[in-house]
Amino acid sequence: MADILAPMSGNIWKILVKEGDEVTSDQEILIMEAMKMEIPVTAPANGRLASLAVKEGDPVEADTLLAVLE
Repeated sequence: MADILAPMSGNIWKILVKEGDEVTSDQEILIMEAMKMEIPVTAPANGRLASLAVKEGDPVEADTLLAVLE
């Protein structure tokens, strides 16, 4: 299992996958917005998205848990 953490503070702009989806290494799973920039967040490895801890529009701080990959 791998925790996917926010790389910086910002807002969750768009979620590209849903719980239970199979993802591949480096696949974008969501896009954050920070300082008027889009920040893609990618899967660290191949696996299944076990859970999403955020929803679109949520504000997050750096190192906040975004999702869990198994």
